[in-house]
Amino acid sequence: MATVRNESVTRMAMLLCFGTGFLSLAVHWHVSNLMEPPTNQDASGIYVATAADTATKPKSSILSRTHKANVSRPIQSLLAKVSMPQKPSTVLASANQTHVVVDLSDRRVYVYRQDQVIASYPTGIGKKGWETPTGTFEIHNMRRNPVWRHPITGKVFPAGVDSPLGDRWIGFWSDGHNKIGFHGTPDDSLVGSAVSHGCLRMRTPDVRMLYQQVRVGTKVEVRQ
Repeated sequence: MATVRNESVTRMAMLLCFGTGFLSLAVHWHVSNLMEPPTNQDASGIYVATAADTATKPKSSILSRTHKANVSRPIQSLLAKVSMPQKPSTVLASANQTHVVVDLSDRRVYVYRQDQVIASYPTGIGKKGWETPTGTFEIHNMRRNPVWRHPITGKVFPAGVDSPLGDRWIGFWSDGHNKIGFHGTPDDSLVGSAVSHGCLRMRTPDVRMLYQQVRVGTKVEVRQ
């Protein structure tokens, strides 16, 4: 009787072992299928859309899987964004492409940029005995609210609304003692006349605009 019972226990144990083995194989096969990469993934793991995908799946699904691939590789995604060509930025003409022409005959200042006149202003010029020198020069000095010393009396005029130089000075010539340049004036009626000590007097709004259009080193041509 004991022998029969032992044989039954043995058979049950064997069946249990075989059942466990089959169950393990089934679980392993199922997990392997889940882990197998889709056929439309390349060697690097980036999702590649196929014709079948685009025919059967909405675009939102494809974009979603592509986004997941980029999230899993943030460095590759960042490099892709950085390497995208950028639209060329608009480059403004620089001041070294600007030059100024003073025509003493019509008493006007012309501002050129890339050989095109972009502005023109009336100006006062030097009176007899103090004629504005002709030639080609460069702007070497620019000042806001300048102080002026009278070339004959030596009297100093401080900056302010009554200053003979106005509130802008753009110097382009000097003999080491006297200086000549563009400047404002408190009396607009003098603009267009030959009344200065060689300088070019301009209306306040005009000389402020010129001040913004030029810089130190801009060429100035003064001609008859």
